[in-house]
Amino acid sequence: MSKTYVTTDRKGSVAVIRFDNPPVNALGQGLRLGIASALKEAETDANVRAVVLVGYGRCFSAGADITEFGKPIQSPNLHDLIGTIEASRKPVVAAIHGTTLGGGLELALACHARVAAKDARLGLPEIKLGILPGAGGTQRVPRLIGAEKALKMITSGDMMPAEDARTAGLVDEVTSGDPLDAAAVRAEHLAASGELPRARDKSVPGDKADLDKAAAALTGKGRVLRAVSACIEAIKAAIELPFDQGLKREYELFKELVESDESKAQRHVFFAERNAAKVADMPADTQAKPVASAAVVGAGTMGGGITMSFANAGIPVTLIETTDAALKRGLDTILANYKRSGRTPQAEIDRRMSLISPTLDIAKAAGADIAIEAVFEEMEIKKEIFAKLDRIAKPGAVLASNTSYLDINEIASQTKRPGEVLGMHFFSPANVMKLLEIVRGKATSQATLATAIAVGRKIGKVPVIVGVCDGFVGNRMLGQRLKATEQLLLEGALPHEIDAAATSFGFAMGPLAVSDLAGLDIGMRARRARGVRAAVADAITDAGRYGQKNGRGYYRYDEADKRKPIPDPEVEKIIVEASEKLGIKRRSIGQEEIIERLNYPMINEGAKILEEGIAQRPGDIDVIWVYGYGWPVWRGGPMHYADQVGLKKIRDWLAEQARKSGDASLNPAPVLDRLAREGRGFGLA
Repeated sequence: MSKTYVTTDRKGSVAVIRFDNPPVNALGQGLRLGIASALKEAETDANVRAVVLVGYGRCFSAGADITEFGKPIQSPNLHDLIGTIEASRKPVVAAIHGTTLGGGLELALACHARVAAKDARLGLPEIKLGILPGAGGTQRVPRLIGAEKALKMITSGDMMPAEDARTAGLVDEVTSGDPLDAAAVRAEHLAASGELPRARDKSVPGDKADLDKAAAALTGKGRVLRAVSACIEAIKAAIELPFDQGLKREYELFKELVESDESKAQRHVFFAERNAAKVADMPADTQAKPVASAAVVGAGTMGGGITMSFANAGIPVTLIETTDAALKRGLDTILANYKRSGRTPQAEIDRRMSLISPTLDIAKAAGADIAIEAVFEEMEIKKEIFAKLDRIAKPGAVLASNTSYLDINEIASQTKRPGEVLGMHFFSPANVMKLLEIVRGKATSQATLATAIAVGRKIGKVPVIVGVCDGFVGNRMLGQRLKATEQLLLEGALPHEIDAAATSFGFAMGPLAVSDLAGLDIGMRARRARGVRAAVADAITDAGRYGQKNGRGYYRYDEADKRKPIPDPEVEKIIVEASEKLGIKRRSIGQEEIIERLNYPMINEGAKILEEGIAQRPGDIDVIWVYGYGWPVWRGGPMHYADQVGLKKIRDWLAEQARKSGDASLNPAPVLDRLAREGRGFGLA
């Protein structure tokens, strides 16, 4: 039995065409065909004077059907459907509720009027996939709200609240009632007046100079993604060309972007993110436990950020510390963080702070549905806390550690409920960073795992499931980059040269500037805990240089701008002396070699991680590095990038480096070697 994507009914003389393609009314071929057929029937029905389009369920339409990406589009395509709406001799009105995005908004823009529910939100997020709105969005939006506002909306990909959309001119009416009722009334009025207002018939309001100024602000700093420059070109076409010619130019740019490496990388990350929290062996009927309250042990940088994440999501959280001073410091930092952004109203800050219950008594965690330990990265301290939590936490509560490296199985062994223990590795600052590595122990139950995934999503994180090993996925791979960075410094590169290569590759910051930001003393303690030595890094910290926190690290930082790294001759002297002590002759190292040496060992480690089953999929590794470590999304993550470079090239490079250096860790991973010999990749490019 074929699925019915559209149902029609009547409100007086108005035909109501309802979209029914759950969960978000994606505009797949079945729905497009159903809408086109219903419009044709309404056009020929003498008893119908006007039409309203409305969605069943939670939204009008969230856009294209992502399962059609990369496949031939069957008729009618979205352009055809939009053309049918605009050519209608009877008024067509969109009744918008929920999130109306991408192609869903472009469909609404073709209607003769738009009525939105008060809580609706509208947006064109295509830029986040490395493309532009390809069904008239860059041509109709400027005609409705002006080129400058259109550029901001389209290049940010952000959603616009309904009232803001009405003020701007994107929708005609906002209602606190059912938008269908208001849309039907508006459709009747249009039918009575004989008016068929169309966005395509308008001229773009405003001054082209305003667009040029806004475009210059977007393109004046660093590398400009092709999708951004293409959006600018398309919106200029809306100003300079007749509508149909502008539409043609938009489509040309859209096709170019779809085939670009940048867009392929961003689309890969889009799909990989949606797969990352899927657990291959989790039964479909696994239910997450309800989580109505949380407890966080430790009010330091990480504990405070985790606490904010729960409060931001409206979940009451008990914040536990051992001293009044530490607890006060943690609460003061949380409050300062809320106020620093300047975007959160005081009433909302007060509401979130009221959800936080500070205490020095760990027994107050007894009623929490989930308890997260966020103390120093020292096994004995963590084991002590988990033994306490095991005694006091209620049956079924999830017990999680925010460890970055340590063995979750060893931590779980301190409890009588290892099935309810796992790792939840947040990234700093935890209230901002989206990544959440969920570390599955050997005894972690499916229900506990499902609960951690659900909690991660509820607090706005991107959960990725990983296994137990030193550093899990992200930090284990990062260790290879840190090792390569140290060797580059010893062989001749200076901090600013390494960082310049990394930023030219697309990172917002280079590895040494990141180390200064995080605090070099933190890395020093982690190395010492493992018995690891690093000649340059140790010499830097031995000289009392801890990074931005004291104005001296791999760079120096002036009082005038404590964030701006300035190359320091004293650091160069320390590095050169370290090279001399080890008998290493320094040489000039170019950017291409620096990039290879930073990235290829990480890719090799990623292959080992896959072979060991620590990550389920290559795409999971990419999501971790994009959302947790600043890998440029337009390069798709390290494993996607490896496919673009070619595994044979990387395999041969690794083998040669291992031979020259005697470093066995650089030998190509078996899976990488096998795929290279077969002329294959990880399947991601």
